[in-house]
Amino acid sequence: MAKPHHHRRLASVTTTTLLLLAVLHIVRTAAEDEQPPWPICGPEPSSGNYPQNSTYDTNINLLSASLPRNASSSAAFYATGNVGDVPNIVYGQALCRGDVANASACESCVATAFGGAQQACPLYKDVVIFYDLCQLRFSNRNFLLDDDYIVTTYWLQRSRLVGSPAFDGAVGMLVNATADHAVGDSSRRFGTGEVGFNDRRNPKIYALSQCAPDITPEVCRNCLNAIIGQLPKWFSRMTGGGIFGVWCNFRYEVYSFFSGRPLVELPQIVERPPASAPPVIPGGEKRRNSTGKVVAILMPTIAVMLVIAVVYLFCWRRRRPEEDAFLPSQSATSNDIQPIDSLLLDLATLRVATDDFDNSKMLGKGGFGIVYKGVLPDGEEIAVKRLCQTSRQGIGELKSELVLVAKLHHRNLVRLVGVCLEEQEKILVYEYMPKRSLDTILFDYEQNKELDWGKRFKIINGIARGLQYLHQDSQLKIVHRDLKASNILLDFDYNPKISDFGLAKLFGGDQSEDVTSRIAGTYGYMAPEYAMRGQYSIKSDVFSFGVLVLEVVTGRRNDASHNIEQDVDLVNLVWEHWNRGNVIELIDPSLCNHPPVDQILKCIHVGLLCVQRKPASRPTMSSVNIMFSSHTVRLPSLSRPPFFIQDISVSESWTAHSDAYPPGENSTVMSSNQVSITELSPR
Repeated sequence: MAKPHHHRRLASVTTTTLLLLAVLHIVRTAAEDEQPPWPICGPEPSSGNYPQNSTYDTNINLLSASLPRNASSSAAFYATGNVGDVPNIVYGQALCRGDVANASACESCVATAFGGAQQACPLYKDVVIFYDLCQLRFSNRNFLLDDDYIVTTYWLQRSRLVGSPAFDGAVGMLVNATADHAVGDSSRRFGTGEVGFNDRRNPKIYALSQCAPDITPEVCRNCLNAIIGQLPKWFSRMTGGGIFGVWCNFRYEVYSFFSGRPLVELPQIVERPPASAPPVIPGGEKRRNSTGKVVAILMPTIAVMLVIAVVYLFCWRRRRPEEDAFLPSQSATSNDIQPIDSLLLDLATLRVATDDFDNSKMLGKGGFGIVYKGVLPDGEEIAVKRLCQTSRQGIGELKSELVLVAKLHHRNLVRLVGVCLEEQEKILVYEYMPKRSLDTILFDYEQNKELDWGKRFKIINGIARGLQYLHQDSQLKIVHRDLKASNILLDFDYNPKISDFGLAKLFGGDQSEDVTSRIAGTYGYMAPEYAMRGQYSIKSDVFSFGVLVLEVVTGRRNDASHNIEQDVDLVNLVWEHWNRGNVIELIDPSLCNHPPVDQILKCIHVGLLCVQRKPASRPTMSSVNIMFSSHTVRLPSLSRPPFFIQDISVSESWTAHSDAYPPGENSTVMSSNQVSITELSPR
C-alpha cells in the first residue's frame, strides 16, 4: 500500500531556471495500490497543529469558500490564494487535472478536497491531498515563492509485472513523451499518451504528465525530469504507478485512466524474443566437441562481418560530397532528438512505396517539385516530397528543413519520417495527413461544410500552440516565414500540423529580428515590414497567423483576385466591417448551426490584433493562447491594419517594390498560393 512519507526539495537556481531535486527520505511501498484520496499530513515538521475554532481554522474555511470557485473559473483550472494575516495566514493552491470534464467537476473536486484534507489530517496546518481529478495544498508558510520549492511527493506503485525489461523501456518512452507535451502546452502544462505493447495481458500502456500552469517551461521540464528519473529505480516492471507533487506529477497504468483521446500516440513496441541459450551437454569430451563446433561456426561468421564492415567504411569514405555537405557533423547533431543517420531512407523503398512516383499518387505540385502519397513496408502512410532536379531549393534549404524538423517534436508540427539522397535525388518524407492541407477544404464551397466551428477553433488553437512552441517553448527559436493555409496539414481528427520549414530561420541567443535581401514567402500572408524592407521576426509569423485566423472564420482568402464580390483584401474588409459593427456578416455562411458568436468575435479581434501594422503592436503567441483560453482577459484596442497591393502575379511581383528590390540578387519572390504545397526562393 502506498505511503505518503516521501519528501522532495526543489531548490531554484534562479526563479525560472534549473531546479535541483534532493531526495530527503524514501520509503519503499508495498505492491498493492491504494485508491484516492492520497493525503500527506504536515510535510514540514515545524508546521505544527492549530486549535479547533481558532483564527487559523476560520481562515481555512474562508479559503475553502473561494479557492474551488477560482480554480474552476480559470481557463487552466488552477488557482492560488491566501487568507488572513501572519501568524494565522493560510496559503492555498488548487489544480484540477487537464482532462477534467468541466468547471463544475473541477469546483466540486477541490471543495471535496478541503473536506477530505481536514478529515484525513485533522488540525494540521500544512496538508497536501491528491484526488483522481484534482489536488490541493494549504499551509501556514508561503510555499508559492520561487525560492521556496518544497515539493512533497506521493508515490503510487502497482503490483509487479512478470515480463521483460522492454516494458520498462516502453513506459519510460511514453512518460517522457507526455512530459514533452506538457512542457509545450502553455495553457495547461498537461499531456496524456498511449503506446501499444506486444503483451497479451497488457496490450497498451497509458500515461499522464502535468505541471502547475503558472511555472515556466524550464521549471516544468526540470521538475518532471527529476521525478521521471526515479522510474528505473523504483518502478521497474510495475504495472502502474506515479509520483504526485505540488508542482508536477506523472502517472502510468495498463488501463485507460484519463478522459478523451490521448494527446500523444506512440507506435506499438514489439518485444524481441530472447535468444535461446545453447544446450548444456554433460561430459568433458562432448563439451570440447561442442566448443569446437561453435568455433567452427563463429569464425566464418566473424570473417564475413569484418568484410562487410570494411566495405561499409570504404563506401562511407567515398560518399558523394553532396551528401557530406547535407548531413550535419556529429558535433552539430549531438543534441538532436534523433540521429540524422537514423532518418536515411533508400530510394528503392520509396519507389515501391509510391509505385515508382506514379502520377496517381500525386498529392500536390509546386515550384520545388511534387509530393506523393506512399506506404512503407510496415504499413505506415507517408507523404514523399521529391524536389525537381532544377528546383531552386538546394542542398542548403533541404538541410535546413531536415535539421529543424528532426529537432522539433510537437503534436502541431508535422513529423519527419526520413530523407533520401541517392542518385541525385533530394527527397523528404513526412507523416501522411489524410485530410491534406487546410486550403483544400477551407476554400472549397462544398468541402468547407465539413469544418463546423468546433473543428475550426481546434485548428486555430492548434496552429497557435505550434507557433508558440517554435517561437518560445522549444530548445530552438524559429521563425517559419511561410505560414499559410496550404502549409497547415490536417490529420484524420482535423488536428492541425504546421509543415514546410524550407524557408524557416533559426534565431540564436537574444536575437529578436533579422534582415534579408532575398524576400521569399507567399503574397497575402507577408507582414509589411518583411515585404517592404526584408525585416523578419517572430512577429512576422504572428502577422501570418492573424491572416489565417480571419480566413478560417470567414472561409475567404486574403486575396481580392479570388473573391469577385470584394474589391479589397480580406484583412481590410474585416476591419471595415468591424468598425461599422457588422463584422458578423462576414462569418462563413456554412457555419449555420448556431455557432458561438462571442467566441467567433474574440477570434476576429485576436486576428486583427495579429495583423497590426507595427510589429510591437502585435501580441506574442503565448499572449494569443492566453486570450483564447481565458474568459477574463481584456483584449487590447485595435488600429487600422496595413493595405495590400492587389492583383500581383508571381512573375511581376518584383515591380511592386522595384525601388527597394530591383530584379536580380535582391528580387522579391512571392506566390499566388494556388497550389496546396508551395516552395519558393531559397534564403
